[in-house]
Amino acid sequence: MANPSKARGTRWESAVRDYLNGVLEYSHPTDWRLVKRQAQEGAKDVGDLHAWPFILEAKDVKSPAVPTWIRQAEVEAVNAGFPYGVVIHKVRGKGPALARVHVSALTYDHILSDHYGALLDLDAPVPVFNAQRGYWTWTLAEFAEVLATVRGTSSPVQG
Repeated sequence: MANPSKARGTRWESAVRDYLNGVLEYSHPTDWRLVKRQAQEGAKDVGDLHAWPFILEAKDVKSPAVPTWIRQAEVEAVNAGFPYGVVIHKVRGKGPALARVHVSALTYDHILSDHYGALLDLDAPVPVFNAQRGYWTWTLAEFAEVLATVRGTSSPVQG
């Protein structure tokens, strides 16, 4: 029998991918905006999901370790060559829209610095700050709006 924790994690990654692609209406397989699950290969992890310009680290566990996960996501973003790493933590008994998306204060500052005008113009959702732990949190539904806005002001380098 397969590892149940790994299977649960795979289901969660797929649910996040399907949710974001659905609400943002991305479906064509060659569309650069399509959120994709990544196969893990090599020594340097590149995150669970790629949603340019974000690396998404998906977590489906009961006991949160958000600051540790954020550091992990930020390292994986560097490994993948993406500017931002975020964590998507499943909320027990809730669907993907209500999952929590956590981002470090430094990464949030970079997002604002890079995309402030667009985020302000489109009245993008402002995350909630956890002053004790030093990170910001959106719901996944709110993050989908942020993702769409940020993508409107940037695209991956075409080679």
